[in-house]
Amino acid sequence: MPAKEIHAVTGAFGFLGRYIAGRLLDTGCQVVTLTNSRNRPDPFGEKITVRPLRFDRADELENSLRNASVLYNTYFVRFNYRGNVSFTFADAVRNSGILFRAAKRAGVRRVVHISITNPSEHSELEYFRSKARIERLLTDSGFSCSILRPALLFGDEGILVNNIAWLLRRFPFFCIFGDGRYRLQPIHVDDLAELAVREGKEETNAIIDAIGPETFSYRELVKEIGRNIGKPRPVIPVPPNLGLLASNVIGAVLRDRLVTREEIKGLMAELLYVDSPPVGKTSLTGWVAENAAWLGTRYFNEIERRAGKTKNFE
Repeated sequence: MPAKEIHAVTGAFGFLGRYIAGRLLDTGCQVVTLTNSRNRPDPFGEKITVRPLRFDRADELENSLRNASVLYNTYFVRFNYRGNVSFTFADAVRNSGILFRAAKRAGVRRVVHISITNPSEHSELEYFRSKARIERLLTDSGFSCSILRPALLFGDEGILVNNIAWLLRRFPFFCIFGDGRYRLQPIHVDDLAELAVREGKEETNAIIDAIGPETFSYRELVKEIGRNIGKPRPVIPVPPNLGLLASNVIGAVLRDRLVTREEIKGLMAELLYVDSPPVGKTSLTGWVAENAAWLGTRYFNEIERRAGKTKNFE
């Protein structure tokens, strides 16, 4: 009986990584995950091999990836943070290079990498600039690779859509940055996972804008969520700096960051919008309607999640 092909996933106990690993198991692959959140619950009942994501031990990374055919890289950070656990964009770029070099030495044949729409090394925004630099590290490495560029992910554990719903449930109005007409194109996490696994089987290099079937303005997105959860709040345009200040006050209470200045600028510059055909099939409208009963009943804390804790706010 032939041995199962081994596929490696960074962060299989996290949001996107969990869906990729689940789809790989369904196809009969043996799955290895590299994770620095080993204290998170294992949703797979020990069906996958768990190894540490230690960027300070390149030899361990290489050994962990040995015999793997494909690496699915979901590793990145949402913002710069220094606290009990620290993570920065600069760390993410450096660590990605370490990971790609370890994969090369281990004999991995292909990398499927998760990036973002509209990355650019010339961007004024460090998030998009760092994403572009990681893409270049990968393409310069000589790997057979597929780079997937989602705009915004949603799904059961997704932070942004859930936390918009949480705010709508608790406040009598919702502030948006500027006029809210800037567009974005959400894709369901399982649609992106399906695409990633499909690309893992390919041989040719590809860059794919991974967007869903619906395009919303930010104002429309908030209104759609509010309408479906039974909290159709007034949407109030505010100057971006004032909106950020209000977000920071709420975030201080929650010990989290609701949104960053860079994220606001990226939204308003329509960097989460591309003129490409959709690859996802799950509509956010339908998904929100189906999950309206629980959506936003708890706050999902980004910093707590990054630290590997499970605390959330009711």
